[in-house]
Amino acid sequence: MHWLLTLLLLALLNRVEALSSCGNRLLVVADDDAEKEKYTVLWSDLESRGYRLAFESPKNDKLSLFQHGERAFDHILLLPTKAKGLGPSLTPNILLQFINNNGNILLTLSSESPVPSTISSLLLELDIHLPPDRTSLVVDHFKYDVISAEEKHDVLVLPKPSPLRSDVRNYFGGSGVVAIPKAVGQELGSSSPFLTPILQAPETAYSYNPKEEAETVEDPFAVGGQIALVSSMQARNSARFTVLGSVEALQDAWFDRAVQTSGGKAVKTSNRAFAKHLTAWTFMEIGVLKVGRVEHHLSTISESKSNNSSVAQLGYLNPKIYRIKNDVTFNIELSEYSMDHLSPFTVAPSDKLQLEFTMLSPFHRLELHPIATTLNTTIFSTTFRLPDQHGIFAFRVNYKRPFLTNVDVKREVTVRHFAHDEWPRSWMISAGWVWIAGIWVTVAGWVAFVALWLWSEPAYERSQGKKRQ
Repeated sequence: MHWLLTLLLLALLNRVEALSSCGNRLLVVADDDAEKEKYTVLWSDLESRGYRLAFESPKNDKLSLFQHGERAFDHILLLPTKAKGLGPSLTPNILLQFINNNGNILLTLSSESPVPSTISSLLLELDIHLPPDRTSLVVDHFKYDVISAEEKHDVLVLPKPSPLRSDVRNYFGGSGVVAIPKAVGQELGSSSPFLTPILQAPETAYSYNPKEEAETVEDPFAVGGQIALVSSMQARNSARFTVLGSVEALQDAWFDRAVQTSGGKAVKTSNRAFAKHLTAWTFMEIGVLKVGRVEHHLSTISESKSNNSSVAQLGYLNPKIYRIKNDVTFNIELSEYSMDHLSPFTVAPSDKLQLEFTMLSPFHRLELHPIATTLNTTIFSTTFRLPDQHGIFAFRVNYKRPFLTNVDVKREVTVRHFAHDEWPRSWMISAGWVWIAGIWVTVAGWVAFVALWLWSEPAYERSQGKKRQ
């Protein structure tokens, strides 16, 4: 009976475990309890997904993100603070170290609270630029909420984000609108391949300082699509950093609230669903790729009567050495973690998963095709002939796309020359038949010449008389 209760307890513990693929310890940095009360629905949603929330003040000197050289938390949610800094435990260097140790951060901003210098320095390290006056906000005189922002036009009502490109997954889209009140716009640097905007401002929006009491804004910080209202950064180690320009979008007051644009009808906001998708992606509940088995082996390709080629395995799996011009098959299993389970990974129709067979540079770059699907994985495969070059090569799958964790798999092998007994015989090479015929013609001509010379005796003339002295 005790063992049965133990199993039931373990099952319950597994059920309440966080959906995140990298841990459930979430640190929430907020000024005071009054600030936390504005986000009760968000805390309830996070706890229902298995997160263990720890609330700390940025002024707490005993706060530490690391214990014994390891992360004390898996994720951080930074709410806006009125202080100029975040204390000695949340300096830019420590936060960057947290990211380098595979920690995830969701940073929220608000035009109601000046951005601390610590946050500005951290964002500059990541090539994310904020307005220099620290109190700017984004307004739009066309796509605003006429109910709550009839005069200031600082509550943007926008549809959910659309895909950036046809080959990029969209984890934040869907039907409905999102209300973005009092947002701080960000401008992303063009030189960083790790930055991706999640939600951009419409073309009619601009960022300005409301303290400048002027009828017109001559030199705004950014306009239109230059402004990112929600932006993301995924590091080389796949750690995620998200900047939400409007913390008010996460408050209870804006979940399922009625909003109305100029000339439109009143609708309910989808802020709660958007907040779920945003936190799920930042805390690695979605968009996480897992690599299963990686195999390569010798193959033989046979043609059938219907002109369909079939590949059969030769030898054992994952040999350390191959020979030039061998036929080789490479297989890799990929899964996608989605909320609470692994599912087979599918490549977008306009995208390709590729294999590189490389030394210093790729000798082959081939598309990997799905050949089989299991309950939670997809097997991708390709067969090719090794180049006529010996050396140390590597099978490499380098798949990096926005909103998906990076896949970089390498398997090194040695490619050797033909052995002495592996070269094809000369009579099997059609190009050598001319030279072989020339050899035999020379031999035959020499034999004929010798025979003719031996059988052809020279004629001698007989003398008519005796010699005279």
